[in-house]
Amino acid sequence: MTTDATPTPEFGPPDRDPWKGLRGVMAGTLVLEAIVVLLALPVVATTGGGLTVVTGTYVVALAVVMVVMSGMQRRPWALGANLGLQLLAVAAAVFSIPLGAVGVLFAAVWAYLMYLRRDIQQRMASGRLPGQRG
Repeated sequence: MTTDATPTPEFGPPDRDPWKGLRGVMAGTLVLEAIVVLLALPVVATTGGGLTVVTGTYVVALAVVMVVMSGMQRRPWALGANLGLQLLAVAAAVFSIPLGAVGVLFAAVWAYLMYLRRDIQQRMASGRLPGQRG
């Protein structure tokens, strides 16, 4: 009796942690996004309804949360929170269309980061990361 199933080779973990680099890129992206959001304050002040207490609080709070989250990338829930922040950034279009455009631009950056994350997972599973032994 023969079986067609071939054994799946198991690969050890890579010598270096690939997630550490990705977490660093995510943290840097959040800091960069926070800076861009704060630099959009003058644009928010001159477009739409102008800079109100609600609009200003939303923009500054969003930027502060992004900076805080940049230091929490080791947490298991950080990725979900990062993506939630992107939704909040896109939702800022309610206050200012240009601010929402910034949110859409960074949402595209985060979509690419999710692609990279998936690629790392696939490479790790197949043993194709540098430093992985078969």
